[in-house]
Amino acid sequence: MSAYARAIALILALSLLLAGCSTPIGVRRLDPREAYRSSTASPLGGDGASAATVVILHRFNLTAHYQTDPAAAIRILHARALEDKRRDILFALAELAYIEAERLTRSGAAGERRRAPDCFLLAAVYAYRAILDPGLEPAPNLFDRRLQSAIDLYNLSLWQGLKTGEAGRIELRNETRQLPVGSIAITVNHDHLPWDFSQFTRFEAADGYAIRGLSVRNRSDGLGVPLIAVRRSARENLFGSQALPTTAFLRLEGDILQLGNGTVQATLELHSAYEDNTVAVGGREVPLEKDTSITTAYKLAEEEIWSFGIDAFLGRLHDVPSRLYRFQPYQPDRIPVIFVHGTLSSPVWWAEMINTLSGDPILGRRYQFWYFFYNSSRLITVSALDLRRAIAEETEKLDPDSNSAAMQRMVVIGHSQGGLLAKLTAIDTGDRLVTATIKGKIEELRTNRENKEMIRDNMVITPLPSVKRLIFISTPHRGSYLSRNFARNLVHRVITLPVDLVKGLGGIYSFLSDNVRHHWQGKIPTSVDSMSPDDPLLLAIAETPLAAGVKGHSIIAIDDPGAQPPDGDDGVVTYRSAHLDGMESEFIVRSGHSCQERPETIEEVRRILLHHLDDQ
Repeated sequence: MSAYARAIALILALSLLLAGCSTPIGVRRLDPREAYRSSTASPLGGDGASAATVVILHRFNLTAHYQTDPAAAIRILHARALEDKRRDILFALAELAYIEAERLTRSGAAGERRRAPDCFLLAAVYAYRAILDPGLEPAPNLFDRRLQSAIDLYNLSLWQGLKTGEAGRIELRNETRQLPVGSIAITVNHDHLPWDFSQFTRFEAADGYAIRGLSVRNRSDGLGVPLIAVRRSARENLFGSQALPTTAFLRLEGDILQLGNGTVQATLELHSAYEDNTVAVGGREVPLEKDTSITTAYKLAEEEIWSFGIDAFLGRLHDVPSRLYRFQPYQPDRIPVIFVHGTLSSPVWWAEMINTLSGDPILGRRYQFWYFFYNSSRLITVSALDLRRAIAEETEKLDPDSNSAAMQRMVVIGHSQGGLLAKLTAIDTGDRLVTATIKGKIEELRTNRENKEMIRDNMVITPLPSVKRLIFISTPHRGSYLSRNFARNLVHRVITLPVDLVKGLGGIYSFLSDNVRHHWQGKIPTSVDSMSPDDPLLLAIAETPLAAGVKGHSIIAIDDPGAQPPDGDDGVVTYRSAHLDGMESEFIVRSGHSCQERPETIEEVRRILLHHLDDQ
């Protein structure tokens, strides 16, 4: 066969062979889900290196090297990054360091596992540079998936890099860490915290916990590790351990060259999630990652908290004072919102509302949230006196010179009995309550000065100048039909009133009007007595309008979906009892009595608080 014939035969054979095989380069069809998974694969999802990082390894002929010795490949690529200013190299280094750290974590060798936090910290350093280094090219692209991946890598790697304590606890201290490449000298800066750093007993990662019981988890995206800062302080928090939301942000000095030539200087900054939304880096504002819901759920996880309201009502907590507690540190430029719970209740029942409102991007910056705890079995005028004194004392302590305009625009929100207490912060009773309950004028009573002062403090009420708006939720202004004789007698059998209260009320009993004495049936009254529809004192309070300049809002629950005002009730309070004339707004929520957790109620409170900001 001639050479020409052999060539033709070879071409024909190759043609037949290629006809039965796929080409070296081509395409295949993907469904949308497979296409998305392929384009978003990353080590954070357990997928190994992303396609973009595989490209970087191929570019520098490191694919095979990385498979046999990942740590050596990272060092080689790091050396390249010192000379090559392309940003995609830093994206790749962040991924590769994270993957190596994960491998060390799973290692059977204890020595390798101990090195894992340092490798995670190296990944955070690379990610920080990939995101924020102005000397790299091209500039970060908002639509580049690698940018969001690098943000997540920074946050997760920093969290894992700080877990150097016993049993993987987070440790925040000044130290120099030896990284797989170079070293880093960390200085902790807690100047941004409004709290004494020495009071904290430990820090825990917010992402290390799932939340149950709250409908919304308030998070904001950015850089940093959201932390739970835990301290013990019975004075500052009624419910044992106090958890405050913070964010740890690792700020690096210099550029990537410093990591190659020795030690990188870094500052680990701690920021309050209640105050700081951004940090300034290189002349621009960088958002901080925050989680404000985790601390609410963390505190409320203690089982004994949930029995506080019942225990106080039954007289088991006489040693716990009625007072204001701040849900967050005081800030003079934010308007206080004070929550007052109802009968057999406690501040924990405001958790859903406080969590939602504090996480609102507008309200969270303009308001601060406080709550009032009290023994809900006592006569309402006694508890209301404690509330008024607590507000006055807190105002004097925090703003003695009246420099804070926000402190003079307080909002008080009360549920059920708490609404009655709230009203008694913002009315001018004159002698109305005295006339309804006492035989004669206070000055003419033949009793000692202490008894006269007790009557005056409880019955002659002037509005607090700092309270400008009230929100009543399921409030029995004209009593609850459950507070009839059977319920009142039952309560008298099971509760124990404080000795000083019994003695004080006993000293003025003989001066009460005949109808009041008949209503109280010769007994020291409880809150249930004073919320009876027949109670003269309650009816006198109901007929007293709000003071001039104070705005009021009613949120009234009606459980029967077919009932329309003025009919209907919430199982405890009728619409007719909860309704007040002269309110700026009235909102009906289809719910039982405990409606403060309902989304409709919370949304209405949000609307009112937004209106309060505009209503100067």
